Amino acid sequence: MPEDLCAERPLFGGAIVSTFPLRFVDVSYIRQVPDHQEVFVDPARDESLIFELLDLKTDVADQGSATWFLQDLASEQDAEGTMVLEQSGVFEADGLRCRSSPAIITTAVGQMAISKGRQGREAQNIVKVYLANLRLKDVATDVLITAYEPMLINPLSETAATVGAGLPVPAAQSGCLPMADVFKSAVTTFKVNDWSLFGAVA
Repeated sequence: MPEDLCAERPLFGGAIVSTFPLRFVDVSYIRQVPDHQEVFVDPARDESLIFELLDLKTDVADQGSATWFLQDLASEQDAEGTMVLEQSGVFEADGLRCRSSPAIITTAVGQMAISKGRQGREAQNIVKVYLANLRLKDVATDVLITAYEPMLINPLSETAATVGAGLPVPAAQSGCLPMADVFKSAVTTFKVNDWSLFGAVA
């Protein structure tokens, strides 16, 4: 079985780094995503990993914040049949702090039916969505790390042409790291090298 090689990847010009498989290619420029987002995809499996920097949502409690963002994402993407499958408690990341406060981390996993691009509801794929919210309160920023894993590909979806319709080939069978492990690696290795990215002076 081939190794799914992982490496530390630069994000936002190297101000941030995270480790995940090399099969995920940066498509941020191709997709013309906003400056506060970086998007990586594995086109062969239609899996994606998105890093996003947002202003801190002070009205959202730490407990359950990842679930709140997951439901907000579902609403934004006009998703159907959204279910929250699991959510974590609140963890502190001591290694991720600008000044006094460590980052607060919560995670959630959900399932939803979404369509790609401008395709309509008749072409929706069922995807598993892994979301982590890293709250960097010293710099008033919510970091979202979101991973998408297709569970069932609609024959009418544009994905079907490259990946095939129906149930995707299991990651392990393809010599790939399962998406749950890709997500875990991206979150646990997330590191800020340059806090000035957030306008912070250390």
